[in-house]
Amino acid sequence: MKIAILGYSGSGKSTLCKHLSTYYKVPHLYLDTVKFLPNWIVRSDEERIKILDEFLENDSWVIDGNYSRFRQKERLDEADKIIFLNFNRLSCLFRAYKRMFTYKNKVRDSISDGCEEKIDFKFFWWLLHSGRKKKKRDQFKKIINSYKDKIVVINNQKELDSFLQDYKI
Repeated sequence: MKIAILGYSGSGKSTLCKHLSTYYKVPHLYLDTVKFLPNWIVRSDEERIKILDEFLENDSWVIDGNYSRFRQKERLDEADKIIFLNFNRLSCLFRAYKRMFTYKNKVRDSISDGCEEKIDFKFFWWLLHSGRKKKKRDQFKKIINSYKDKIVVINNQKELDSFLQDYKI
């Protein structure tokens, strides 16, 4: 089983990734841990690709993250199922704030050590505007149209709960 999880920031990709990985007993990879070294330092492209290529050698996996430059086409082609969390801006903002308070002065397991949870203006703007520009929306539309046979689009928590119930997860 190979599952790729895509979606907007704050939509719950990492939580779903961990949940599916535990349920199916397969390794998981958070692409934020591939991008960032401790203290939000960005890894080199070569190192990121090496980590990802090694992980993709697994027979089964769950991968959380968009990052088109991180072998996105290969990940999506290999995936048995693609889950796109298409939650609205306010839901994502609410989830991000909830996450911030849950992990205040802590580091989540879905990010590198030393990358403490925060919401600054730049991230706030990303959640509500920059991360949802037409170019990004068009990228998601292209993915949906290209992988119709294996993509599931989930628009809200009710649909996510129903998806998980339907698959007995």
